[in-house]
Amino acid sequence: MLANLVCDPPLGQVTVRSATETTTVFTILVETADPPKGDNWEVVLWHEFHTQHHWTATPCEEINSTLSVFSVNESPHGGTRRRYFTAALQRGNNSSWAPRFTVKFRTNQSEAWRWVNDAYFLSDGQIIFQQPQMSDSTDLGTYIEDLNPDLNIKASKSSDPNQWSWSITAPVEAAKGRDSGYADIALGFPRDISRWFAIVRPWAAWLAPRHGKSKFLPDKDSILASFLRSDGLHVVLLPISGLDDTLTVLKADPSGRITISSRNDGTSEGTIRVLASVGRDFDSTMAFVVNRAREIMWQGQTIEGSAITAAETQKDGGVTPKWFEYWYDGLGYCTWNSLGRELSEERILDALEDLDKNNIKISSLIIDDNWQSLDENHRWMEFEANKNFPQGLKHMVGEIRGKYKHIQHIAVWHALMGYWDGISTKGKLNDTYKTIETSNGGNSIRVVDSTDVSRLYEDFYKFLWQCGIDSAKTDGQLWLDELVHADDRRRLTKAYQDAWIVSSLRWLSGKVIACMAQAPQLMFHTLLPSDKPRILARNSDDFFPDNGDSHTWHVFCNAHNSTFTSQLNTLPDWDMFQTLHPYASFHAAARCISGGPIYITDRPGKHNVDLIRQITARTSRGNTVILRPSLLGKTTEPYSGYEEERLLKVGNFNGVRGIGTSLLATFNVSQRSLIELIPLKSFPEICEDKEYIVRAHTTGEISEILPGDSSSKTSLVALDVPPRGWEFLSAYPVRSIQHGSGDRKEFLKIVNLGLLGKMTGAVAVLSTDIKTPDSSADKLRITIRLKALGVLGLYMSNLPSKSINDDLLILLLGRVIPLHTVRKNTKVPELLEVDVEKAWDEMGLSSAWNNEVTMQVYIN
Repeated sequence: MLANLVCDPPLGQVTVRSATETTTVFTILVETADPPKGDNWEVVLWHEFHTQHHWTATPCEEINSTLSVFSVNESPHGGTRRRYFTAALQRGNNSSWAPRFTVKFRTNQSEAWRWVNDAYFLSDGQIIFQQPQMSDSTDLGTYIEDLNPDLNIKASKSSDPNQWSWSITAPVEAAKGRDSGYADIALGFPRDISRWFAIVRPWAAWLAPRHGKSKFLPDKDSILASFLRSDGLHVVLLPISGLDDTLTVLKADPSGRITISSRNDGTSEGTIRVLASVGRDFDSTMAFVVNRAREIMWQGQTIEGSAITAAETQKDGGVTPKWFEYWYDGLGYCTWNSLGRELSEERILDALEDLDKNNIKISSLIIDDNWQSLDENHRWMEFEANKNFPQGLKHMVGEIRGKYKHIQHIAVWHALMGYWDGISTKGKLNDTYKTIETSNGGNSIRVVDSTDVSRLYEDFYKFLWQCGIDSAKTDGQLWLDELVHADDRRRLTKAYQDAWIVSSLRWLSGKVIACMAQAPQLMFHTLLPSDKPRILARNSDDFFPDNGDSHTWHVFCNAHNSTFTSQLNTLPDWDMFQTLHPYASFHAAARCISGGPIYITDRPGKHNVDLIRQITARTSRGNTVILRPSLLGKTTEPYSGYEEERLLKVGNFNGVRGIGTSLLATFNVSQRSLIELIPLKSFPEICEDKEYIVRAHTTGEISEILPGDSSSKTSLVALDVPPRGWEFLSAYPVRSIQHGSGDRKEFLKIVNLGLLGKMTGAVAVLSTDIKTPDSSADKLRITIRLKALGVLGLYMSNLPSKSINDDLLILLLGRVIPLHTVRKNTKVPELLEVDVEKAWDEMGLSSAWNNEVTMQVYIN
């Protein structure tokens, strides 16, 4: 009879409550098959709220009147009924412990009690209450036990009273000859761990998340670790790499003791640097420690003389490059998984023709691996393209730009050090530039020496620019970390990074993608400093279309990596995907919530055009754009592990707090269906004093008006997601307007939902202005500015009583739009739908010099 029982706060998880929250409201959803008459469900909350280790039973009341629940796709399996039970508990007078809780239930008094832990193999839930004030102690030993006395630890207080930080330093011996110097030094044991989260190096190129509940035991070197304590504080440790030719990571011994491990490639004694920060909020603590690292890197690079100046990035003639931002706002296409290794001019042109025939208007093209001229050992010979491009790279680019005007940007792939196996001894490159033999991961490869790498990049990127190439995907950056000898690492690492960045700014206006560049010293030296335009950087290992087990992990990994990479001076790139694939929409939703670029790698003839329409929109000038949110997406539950059978929740936000839209994409990365209760207040940037409407993308369902947070009502989204499933939720703030005068005065609630049918349709809205014109107090005017075309959704609480013919007047660029392009939603009577794109085309409108669309709605 019982199909599901879920609880908010959740079982099996740790929930943190602020010091001001004295009451915890528990909501329990019981989903059953249609029960026989006379059933009398009883649900009891079993907890230790009042006294530690002393468990108490609190009966729950079945109730609906104090709940505001948006139930998305209710009863997707059919024949089920949902009931809600609630109980409210006050925190104890002495709240120094984190009380645990669970649930037991029965259908009637004649039945035996059943424990939800046994029915669903769940562990107890736990509530952590934060203390009113943080400790005044400047002793890092308050948070890390058995601190190593050999470490130099200095405390610093920020202007935020809820933030403490420390600098931890120690020496690391100098390199001797060609051998690097090393140091492994114990730090101590993190105190009072409830959960931990780390970002580790599974191998040299990429990062990935790890999780734990007690001992800190990551299986790989960690570049960052965060600990949720039993008092609700977060302790973040961030080793710094890239200064003094050092690379520093965190490890752990079998007992869970944190160990600092450092490698020094310099000729002088180096310095181990680790930053520690403690705060109430995970995101704020992470941002604080990364910003502190940025300050240290800037100071260190200025001293070392490796900071990039504006003068270095000027072209011949003193032309300063533009600080591009918008080249990644269009839909891109990459040849890698679509055309593979057999790359040629003919295949590229055929693929573009196929896209055009399917009306897929990409704005960026990435020509991936295998266009370069290589010898028989796959080593790079010269700048010009290989024999599969018979008339050269410039000719093909000219063909593309001449025929496909919507393709604004064309990038080529190349490895940072030339090609995977380096430089050929037979080609023009070896004759033109000084090259050396290096040992890379045990293999001997030839590369351009540090003394000539700036000239190489200057010449190469100038050649690309002259060919009409305006961007690059720079791969294989891990090889700098794979160099074996200290002298090679010392002279090549920064030389290559700086030469690449300076030339990319000069010739490509900074339009580059850093790929396989997640080695710590590369991230800190190049991707962290904010002294240059923000660049794209791949955020995880590749999209593997034929590896079925990789797809849920790919999205999970990106969402957790972004807790760190979103703090860098980069736009995290979650990689390409294919739109006709079992996980196509799963990946599409992930790219939309990421806040990063979106580019597809469809094989010719293998497209899901409907899905492409959900992730893109057409501008008034005919360009195809993605609707990229203002911020960057990341997991909202950083301490929840991959194996825990929890929905992965990725949050983002668009606009300004209070009037912007909160976005939450949920992904089922487990092997079974999951149902959860998601509090509205867990969405990003929700304001407690606002009301909201939530819309689910896949079903098109719209909630009733929900309070942001209230002691009298609990706003929840009930979500049932199948394996490999996902849902994209948008929470829009409600605007209340007093409309009319005298006896006709009413309060109108209005919400601009943006473009319906788009996952991030709210992003298309630039502004919504609502006011009563001076000429008549009985007319309301809504002015909406859009950046793209589509079907606009406008929620108006009084719409059911209005006639589209008699009470509404809608103008587009000052002209009345066709009546048949306006309709009321058949399921939600308060929702007005305006097909702006259809009206625009039928009216033959043009945006002229302006790329915005202005629409006005007058309401009688």
